Amino acid sequence: MPTTTATPVTPATPVTPVTDATFHDEVLASGLPVLVEFTADWCGPCRQIAPVLAELATAEAGRLKVVALDVDLNPATAAAHRVLSAPTLILFRAGEPVLTLVGARPLRRLRQDLAAQLPWIAPN
Repeated sequence: MPTTTATPVTPATPVTPVTDATFHDEVLASGLPVLVEFTADWCGPCRQIAPVLAELATAEAGRLKVVALDVDLNPATAAAHRVLSAPTLILFRAGEPVLTLVGARPLRRLRQDLAAQLPWIAPN
């Protein structure tokens, strides 16, 4: 009986990558609130917050969209939103920025910070 080896399946990240070209459709035209992480490969705090954002995106699927935009590869969108530090998180509702947060933070703190705009998201 031949043996078969299964190809490991890498789970898709719950954080959607966006670009200058897709930002309007994915963020500004979204029917859901969208949390955008402005990130960069060289950014240590960005790597630190990545699992926090993935956990948030999974827990809030269907109520909140979480996306990431690489500032080095997509400078037009970063400049348009005056992003000077990475990570910068901007929450958009109905295509408008309503909250800006700079820096990494644990999930509980992120939920607290978002709660004023997204009351259902507050930590217990």
